Amino acid sequence: MNQPQHHYMVTMPDGTVPRTSGSTGAYTTVNLAEHVGQVVDHPSPGKHKWFDESAFSYFRTYTQRGVGEVLDRRCEWPVQWPVRLWIVEPLGETHTWGGQYYRHELLAHQLRVVEETEIWRAFGHRGKKVMDLIDRQLPDLARQWAAEWTADPDGTRQRYDAWAERLDDTYALSSWVHFRARYSRREAAKEVAEKLSRAAAEKALTTVGADQDAIKSISLRAWCLTAGQLMHDRICRGDYEKSIRALLLGTALETNAPALACA
Repeated sequence: MNQPQHHYMVTMPDGTVPRTSGSTGAYTTVNLAEHVGQVVDHPSPGKHKWFDESAFSYFRTYTQRGVGEVLDRRCEWPVQWPVRLWIVEPLGETHTWGGQYYRHELLAHQLRVVEETEIWRAFGHRGKKVMDLIDRQLPDLARQWAAEWTADPDGTRQRYDAWAERLDDTYALSSWVHFRARYSRREAAKEVAEKLSRAAAEKALTTVGADQDAIKSISLRAWCLTAGQLMHDRICRGDYEKSIRALLLGTALETNAPALACA
């Protein structure tokens, strides 16, 4: 007997499924929180299957390999964060847009709601480490970095400027992180992680009265550290890649950045 194919779906905080297109019209949704363990039919499937005829035309699910893209349609939702993540089993006729860029998505008009799962999975298989860094570590690290900036503004600024210049020269974020995230189906995870990590740092820095130069530099550092964690398994082969990873982790800035194992 074939094992059920478990996929992932994201919902709003109240458990309702977000729209599948950018349409602003009203739509009938489904609350997955009310149907755990049950089979659910789409309330209003499109007449022409798999096209966005309305705001909500089908269930959009993501494979285990593609769970890092489960947040890729967030710009079309009324709420971006926090969200909830569910394990589901697509049933009946399914569809994929085909091609190498859409193999991580599976569209369906019927599914079984298996269970709710941890939202960190939306950041891929390193998501637990990423969420721990953003939620627990970054506020304290940002305050520590701000204290260093206050103690030696000129020297710290020079170190950060040299580090930022090296980031640009090596394309550490715009190339290494960007394309490795795309190839490993973590592009949406990368974009959301950037927003959350910068916000966590900026909130902590505001509470200690850091100046704007410090906030700009430290929030970039917070994002780089998060990116280094998110893509740690994809930028860890060979001396040059390891130098890019060290750059992202901020080792040249001589802080107590967490030691991250290459897994």
